[in-house]
Amino acid sequence: MNNPQVICIGEMLFDRLSNELGQPLEQVKSWTDYPGGAPANTACGLVKLGIPTAFMGCIGEDAPGEQLVKLLREIGVNITGAQRHSNAPTRIVYVVRDTAGDRSFAGFGERDTGEFADTYLQAELLPEALFKTAEFLVLGTLELAYPESQKAILKAIQLAKKYQIKIFIDINWRPMFWSNTNEAMGLILNVVQNADFLKLTNEEAELLFNTIEPEALAQKLQIQGVFVTAGEQGCAYYLAGNSGRLPAFSVPVADTTGAGDGFTAGILYQFCKLGIESINHAKISEEMVQFASAVGALTTTKPGAIAAQPTLTEVEIFLNNSKS
Repeated sequence: MNNPQVICIGEMLFDRLSNELGQPLEQVKSWTDYPGGAPANTACGLVKLGIPTAFMGCIGEDAPGEQLVKLLREIGVNITGAQRHSNAPTRIVYVVRDTAGDRSFAGFGERDTGEFADTYLQAELLPEALFKTAEFLVLGTLELAYPESQKAILKAIQLAKKYQIKIFIDINWRPMFWSNTNEAMGLILNVVQNADFLKLTNEEAELLFNTIEPEALAQKLQIQGVFVTAGEQGCAYYLAGNSGRLPAFSVPVADTTGAGDGFTAGILYQFCKLGIESINHAKISEEMVQFASAVGALTTTKPGAIAAQPTLTEVEIFLNNSKS
């Protein structure tokens, strides 16, 4: 486990999910905490599929933080690069759900967004040794909202370039993480220039680039691959000249949390297993996206992001059954 193929950097937190569908924040009386945070979800998803992966992020030295670190250890994620903060708390995000199980973020309770441990990720503590063997760096954009963690993300990008690691960026736009949303757009667009692969939702593509066409985005940014996901409407993609659109798999949805991160884990699993040059083949590209969509779909069939993630065998069985 010492040599990760993938490094995921950013936040790990608890999603505090409402147990009462359709109720507004003020009226919810019962909650359940689920481990989450997109980079951590992706790291766990990859390890469950069999890819050695490291997580780098800052977690509080509190009870929730202990639970998260214990979970990463149990799953088998490399945590050499996980930092702990002695007095900033582990982030908890309140999430309410509508009657269909779709979620919306409802803030951080009594705290300000900049008070949590993840915002204190230190650039100089990133273990460079892990970058020497990695093939992919995965990051979101939430940690760009805070000065310390922003430096750490930019340092990770620098190290990725030094060691010729492909950079996979999942936009993950959440306005409530930012104190200044105008500034956010500029910063995000700047960092996206470093991507080899970009994943974003329809809404994010529209907001940032005024187009939801993966090919137009890839040409604009001069990058190898773009995935534009639209939940139950499926996914459009562009990979090295091959583009297509796939419908979503129809599954009984319990909770959509972490579905996109499952998709990311699925696509990176395919890149690691088949080699990046295989995206030049139209048929293989389509099968890769199909696999990633299956991982995403299976993640929605149970509550929480990490607990719901499938193993490789489960994905393969599911794909075989959907063909028959």
